[in-house]
Amino acid sequence: MFKNQEGEITEKETETIIGPSVKVEGDFHGEGSIVVEGQVIGTLKTNQDLRIGPNAKVKADVEAANVLIAGEVVGDLYIKEKVELKNSAKVIGDITTKIISIEAGASLNGKCVCDQNASTERKEETSKPKLRNGKTSKPEVL
Repeated sequence: MFKNQEGEITEKETETIIGPSVKVEGDFHGEGSIVVEGQVIGTLKTNQDLRIGPNAKVKADVEAANVLIAGEVVGDLYIKEKVELKNSAKVIGDITTKIISIEAGASLNGKCVCDQNASTERKEETSKPKLRNGKTSKPEVL
C-alpha cells in the first residue's frame, strides 16, 4: 500500500496482514505496512502505511504514515501524512493529520486537526482535564 501518482493510498506491498479470523489484543507495533482485516484492541503503530478493511474492527489508538479506513475504528488517530475514509468507514475518535479525504457515506464522530504544521506525535496526557471554559476540573469529593 503506497501512494500512486495521484497521491492516493493504494495496495501494492504489505509486510503484515491481520486476517479476518485474527484478534490481536495489546500493543501491536510494526515497521512495515500493515493490513487489518480482523480485530485489534489496544494500540496499533507502524512507521509505514496502514489499511483497515471493510470488515475490520479496531479499538485502539493508531499511529501511521498514511491510513486508509474502510472498516470501524474507535480510538484516536495520529497520522503523519494522509487519512482516507472510504464510504463504509466508521470512526469514533480524534484525528490529527496533514491531509484528510472523506468519501460520502463515511461516518466520523470526533475532532479533526488538519494542518501541515500539526504535530502528529501521540502525547501522553498528564495534566488535569480542562472544561470548555478553559478551567481545570476539580475532583469530586465523596
